[in-house]
Amino acid sequence: MTDQVWAGCVIPDDRLYDVELNVWVQLDGDLATLGMTDIAQAMGGRLVQVTWKRPGRTLQRGRPVAVIESAKWVGPFPTPLTGELLAVNDEAFTRDIAVANRDPYGEGWLARLRTTRLAEERDNLLEPGPAFERYRAFIEDNDIRCLRCAD
Repeated sequence: MTDQVWAGCVIPDDRLYDVELNVWVQLDGDLATLGMTDIAQAMGGRLVQVTWKRPGRTLQRGRPVAVIESAKWVGPFPTPLTGELLAVNDEAFTRDIAVANRDPYGEGWLARLRTTRLAEERDNLLEPGPAFERYRAFIEDNDIRCLRCAD
């Protein structure tokens, strides 16, 4: 399987998605890396500030890992899984606040956590194929075009 693209929006095939929250998840056992989808970064526009929760906290599914401020929007970046917040990517965002606009699936990851309810919450995450179908309909319904910030 290869990454799927619609209207410039990329859905990589190597992670899971909470389409309702616009968050991608990469699992390694009970460790999860989280980030905003290409669709989320396109809708929000260029990021201007991120305020992080401190690592060490236990966060419930749906609660914010950070508050994101962009050119068009201010709001929470929610975790799709319950767990202990192990790390946030504040160093990358300090160097380049638009890192998630340029590379949402790589250097622009937002948080890492150790899941504590993965067995119960795993069903909230979609595999790439079904996520792409849901995102494709959303992209069409909302006339979204994904563009990445250039240097």
